[in-house]
Amino acid sequence: MKPNKLIVKLIVTSFFINAGWGLILPIYAIFVTEQIEGGSLEMVGLAVGIFWLAKATSQPFFAYKMDVVRGEHDDMIFLLKGTIIAALIPLIYIFAFDVWHIFILEAIRGFGFAMVEPTLSGVFTRHVDKNWEAYAWGLHSASLGFAYGFSAIFGGMIASFLGFNTLFVLISLSSFLSLIIAYLAIRRDPWLKDGTEED
Repeated sequence: MKPNKLIVKLIVTSFFINAGWGLILPIYAIFVTEQIEGGSLEMVGLAVGIFWLAKATSQPFFAYKMDVVRGEHDDMIFLLKGTIIAALIPLIYIFAFDVWHIFILEAIRGFGFAMVEPTLSGVFTRHVDKNWEAYAWGLHSASLGFAYGFSAIFGGMIASFLGFNTLFVLISLSSFLSLIIAYLAIRRDPWLKDGTEED
């Protein structure tokens, strides 16, 4: 069974944005403690917590807005905006030097991913091939496994030999690639239509 083209695009979109950020996740604590003024293991935990809290508190509101507007054009706009944030944050990380910069960047990243994930899940769910839901979600989960697996392997090597700045540039490029794929889904797929807010 071959998934429809939209499902494939969504899987690839998800793959690249997660593969990009997967490069830094296993060694994020090393970056904060060694490269950031005031960085410590406590600050690493706080930064990670800020990301998840920002994502968790804002995600239901973004998801609600996507659902109350008919059509999927608005959903994909949220996807583009969130992916742009995910692509720009690593470039700003290059210039961060204080722990407060990290906190702010992680909060913004949380808002960005709060736009991305409900969009991908919602559109994916609505367009998955009937009676092949488990297979499609299995492919999606497998793609994330490959994304995080290979990123974990190569992220540490890249940071060790080329430095964290190069790593952040690669994260940004991977996220921008995800953005391009998402844009092509909007530009070329006729199922996307402008919506109006439901009564």
